[in-house]
Amino acid sequence: MREKKYYLAFDNCERKVIINSLNEMRNRLIAKGKYTDAVDEVLLKIIDAKQKKFKVIYKEA
Repeated sequence: MREKKYYLAFDNCERKVIINSLNEMRNRLIAKGKYTDAVDEVLLKIIDAKQKKFKVIYKEA
C-alpha cells in the first residue's frame, strides 16, 4: 500500500522556527548521546523542500 503524503504551507518565518526547533532538538539528543536519525531526516526534508506559489481561495459555508 502506498504511503499518504501530506502537504503543509509555511511562510519564511514559520519555516525558520521549525528548522531552529529541530536543530535544537538534534543538539539536545547529541548531548545526551542518543541517535538523531529521525530528526536528521525531517530536518533535511524541511530544508530541501521545494517552494511553490499557490493561491488560497476562501469559500463561505
